[in-house]
Amino acid sequence: MIVLGIDPGSRITGYGIVENVGNRLVHIDNGAIFTDAAADFPGRLKKIFDGLLEIIARYRPDQVAVENIFFAANPQSALKLGQARGAAIVAAVHSGLPVAEYSALQVKQAVVGQGKAEKEQVQKMLKALLGLPEIAQADASDALAVAICHINSYGLKQISAGRTGTKQHKTSWRDMKL
Repeated sequence: MIVLGIDPGSRITGYGIVENVGNRLVHIDNGAIFTDAAADFPGRLKKIFDGLLEIIARYRPDQVAVENIFFAANPQSALKLGQARGAAIVAAVHSGLPVAEYSALQVKQAVVGQGKAEKEQVQKMLKALLGLPEIAQADASDALAVAICHINSYGLKQISAGRTGTKQHKTSWRDMKL
């Protein structure tokens, strides 16, 4: 399973692509989509949407995971962040991909084992888990962590379904919200 993790932002949207191969995590790519803060806001949203469509077309992920909003300094920032998240989610849904959403606490718990982990701890753990030559850019690191969180959560959900004898079926994006 190939997962595209997204850390949405109105100025910088991070992305990370991780493949689950057996019990291994394989880093495929990571990076960021940068928007011009001086540009009109609808144009910035279009750049996020178009950039993610290109990434989806290039890497053909099976699923997408997006970080939830957890903090905003002011209402205007929260609104812009929500709109950037919307552009990311619409790009995934437009491409026919299921979308899962995770809080920062869930992401840190999945990667480091502790929900209160510092950003540096998460980045170091990502470097070790994925065999990265260096620590990825901050927004890309966050996106890689979201992808790993989804892989771990999805795997646990599949194991749990197997134990209860539940018939396996294709999961819709509605089923994947945690």
